[in-house]
Amino acid sequence: MKIIDGTIASPLGFSADGLHAGFKKKKLDFGWIVSEVPASVAGVYTTNKVIAAPLLVTKASIQKSQKLQAIVVNSGVANSCTGQQGLDAAYDMQRLTAQKLKIEPDLVGLASTGVIGEQLPMDALKNGLSQILVSGKAEDFAEAILTTDTCTKTCVITEEFGSDLVTMAGVAKGSGMIHPNMATMLAFITCDANISSATLQAALSQHVETTFNQITVDGDTSTNDMVLVMANGCRQNEEILPDTEEFEKFSKMLRYLMADLAKKIAKDGEGATKLIEVNVRHAKDEQSGRMIAKSVVGSSLVKTAIFGQDPNWGRILAAIGYAGADVSVDNIDIWIEGIPVMQASSPVAFDPEETSDAMAGELLTLTIDLHDGDAEAQAWGCDLSYDYVKINALYRT
Repeated sequence: MKIIDGTIASPLGFSADGLHAGFKKKKLDFGWIVSEVPASVAGVYTTNKVIAAPLLVTKASIQKSQKLQAIVVNSGVANSCTGQQGLDAAYDMQRLTAQKLKIEPDLVGLASTGVIGEQLPMDALKNGLSQILVSGKAEDFAEAILTTDTCTKTCVITEEFGSDLVTMAGVAKGSGMIHPNMATMLAFITCDANISSATLQAALSQHVETTFNQITVDGDTSTNDMVLVMANGCRQNEEILPDTEEFEKFSKMLRYLMADLAKKIAKDGEGATKLIEVNVRHAKDEQSGRMIAKSVVGSSLVKTAIFGQDPNWGRILAAIGYAGADVSVDNIDIWIEGIPVMQASSPVAFDPEETSDAMAGELLTLTIDLHDGDAEAQAWGCDLSYDYVKINALYRT
């Protein structure tokens, strides 16, 4: 597997574009991904019971067609909690995009992100569709989907399947309201491999729990969370089938890309100054390990201590204890940036100033050994700074 520079349109047969349509005041806010042919598709969606209109439309279309040929996205307005008018607007967004591309509406997926409770401005939508190009600036798509993000999030990889070089690309957005369960904020993945929708869904579902579901910024689950994967088969490799070496290779590609995007989202948390990685060792089972890792990285007290470079291991232990996991708390070891601060659930002598200095980097690693089994788990998040409050206090102003 090789990591390369590229865009969401790097896989064969895909194109993309992004532009300013008027959903926001100035920044890019509208874009699409288009495949030359209908593509196999897989998706995961928010588990919030309040579900935005674009997700309802997209999920229904995918269930019906089992294919997608385009994904159209706007940022600035979430089209969530907007009633029948919002649902009608989502169907109009799908229909008008399909007309522009001369394809069936059910082959168009939708995503919206931004302020909840505002109706989708149809003038901005029509303006965007009048300007957008099939072969536009693919790099602009990654920017057009952003809200409070400070940077774009892209990953492109290649892998050999026999004599064929398969390319997979992903883009994501997410900075706040990040606490997914069965999905992420917004992530879109393209691939030119030949693989069925059912097999693609199996690969996606296999890795959601250990990647996107293991990140948290602020404990809030969005109404618009969604991951969509499109594979158009334009590379014309032999079909990738379940329970084969080729499937395992494809699955590893997808897992790497998903984890890379997940970590980039966590690092770009609103107001964040550092990425936090929690590694749990010797958990009783994988689920317990994941619960503990995510509880620690999601603790506001742990996050604020890390922002202040305070090696307060008691907060870490407390988060382990309330994680709801099946765990024995009598023999736990904790390291902060490789420095032991607790062993066998008892404090050990360490230099607080040295440890604080070790916490100054952009990546902070917490390691927890539970001595309770053979399972391992990871989770990612970010510190909690003054700027997080500022950003969210002024979100609508």
